[in-house]
Amino acid sequence: MEISDTSCVRILLLVNESASSVTARTRVLIQAALAEHHDVELAMTSRRGHASRLARGAAATGTDVVAVLGGDGTLNEAANGLAGTECALAPLPGGSTNVFARTIGLADDPREATTQIIEALAGGSIEPVGLGEVAGRYFLFHCGSGFDAAVVQQVERRAALKRYAGHPLFLWAGINTWLRHYDRSKARMKVEHSLGSVDDSYFTIVLNTDPYTYLGSRPLSLATAAGLNNGLSVVALRSMSLATMARLLRELFQGKPLENSDDVYIAHDIDSLKITGYKPFPYQLDGDYLGQVAQLDFKWRPDVLRLVKPAHR
Repeated sequence: MEISDTSCVRILLLVNESASSVTARTRVLIQAALAEHHDVELAMTSRRGHASRLARGAAATGTDVVAVLGGDGTLNEAANGLAGTECALAPLPGGSTNVFARTIGLADDPREATTQIIEALAGGSIEPVGLGEVAGRYFLFHCGSGFDAAVVQQVERRAALKRYAGHPLFLWAGINTWLRHYDRSKARMKVEHSLGSVDDSYFTIVLNTDPYTYLGSRPLSLATAAGLNNGLSVVALRSMSLATMARLLRELFQGKPLENSDDVYIAHDIDSLKITGYKPFPYQLDGDYLGQVAQLDFKWRPDVLRLVKPAHR
């Protein structure tokens, strides 16, 4: 189903009321703004996996666009429900960080982003983009294996604080995990792909977009070559010593791009790769902790999702 008339389209507004920045007033204002131009139906997520089922159902019944007001986890679920269909995804930032929405050029304020989405629909700015796939699930911006997944696990254990603490909670969890909750004594995994391999990774991030995340208004860029229309990028840290971590963090905050070195392995434009742990390791997708595994097999799936993008991006 192609959207032939963008003057009025069928939209499902999918809202996660538990997301950090979502309020009843915000939801009402956004729904009203969209309804001025389009046929809008509202649905609320209520449990894990619900957004994926709602999005899949919307695509099956002829909805043109699913607009998601929530955090990156809700957006990931909706993308998994829409991948491979003609129904388009429209992100609206409602979480604490909103990595994907900001990456494609949307404002971090959900009402401003709604205006951008309305303008994008008026201009027909909908295009197919590629996603990463691992363990039967798509990801929009990255999959973290090892340390950063352990950090996400610590944050999710304090989910009640996330709505209020936001970035300070992530900083605290990062330090706490590095000191107490992650084995830094030896390499944890091997990374293999058609362009090369590394067998001494302490933790590995596979990216579909860049930046990796945001700290306040500052983007933290790990792989500037990563993008929605080319293959995956992989960044593997080969050391987690205090000196190495301090240097890398300093360079990230200064905006310096990471480069291959004795401590960092980077490769780009990868269609498939495999991560094998020397023992089970934790992993997360788009900021959603998914448990421990012994191995992950990745594929890049081009043009699998239709995305509403700001016209200037």
